[in-house]
Amino acid sequence: MSTSKMMRERIWTKLHDVARPDTRFHLNFAEVIPDFEGSDMATRRVVDDDAYQASNFAFITPDNCLSDLRRQMIEAGKPFVMSTYGIYRGFVLMEPEMVPKGAAQYAAWLDGMEHFGKPITLAEIARRGRFDLLVTGASAVSVNGVRFGKGHGFFDLEWGMFTDLGLVDEDTPVIAVVHDVQLVEDQLQPSETDILVDQIATPGQMHTVARRAKRPSGVKWDLLEQKQIDETPPLQELQRIQGLA
Repeated sequence: MSTSKMMRERIWTKLHDVARPDTRFHLNFAEVIPDFEGSDMATRRVVDDDAYQASNFAFITPDNCLSDLRRQMIEAGKPFVMSTYGIYRGFVLMEPEMVPKGAAQYAAWLDGMEHFGKPITLAEIARRGRFDLLVTGASAVSVNGVRFGKGHGFFDLEWGMFTDLGLVDEDTPVIAVVHDVQLVEDQLQPSETDILVDQIATPGQMHTVARRAKRPSGVKWDLLEQKQIDETPPLQELQRIQGLA
């Protein structure tokens, strides 16, 4: 069993005690990154952070623990892009004027995002400009910033696409939002595709990663199966942009 898989399973056992069940996937952490007890405190730490305060165009993952952050961004007038589940329907742009007054809570949920938000292509994102903040959930994050997701590599792919188009780089702040039980004290070695985060917001603390290693760049096409490319419209779009298809 790989180190990342052993780490996920160790953390998932602890996560059962604090996770809030998903309406579709219940407590199947291989399919959903759940909300958790105290996520409002972790969200408050993100909102109070300088990177969030300075942000004008962010990317937020569709994890359940980030729904309150998405609500606060809508109410604060901060536009952002979110990926659809599995990236199967690409990306969704949310701008505050798209949401009627009083509907921000529903709009922040996954169904609400797709109801009120607008599909947006990679080319359209690039025309708007670079992301100045990324926020993601995780299955586990180590104190040296190595992030493990559900095991499908979606966030790694998103980062790869964004770096290929110059939408993010080494200086773009990346914040992970997790419960304290998901913060791993070990110093882990990242794989060639693992995305390292700069800060880790939990109910109990805002951990800043010291001496973060360099992040990977670009989509690793040789690691992808054709089936995944066929099922992921943004990957097909990127291939067209790069002259690969």
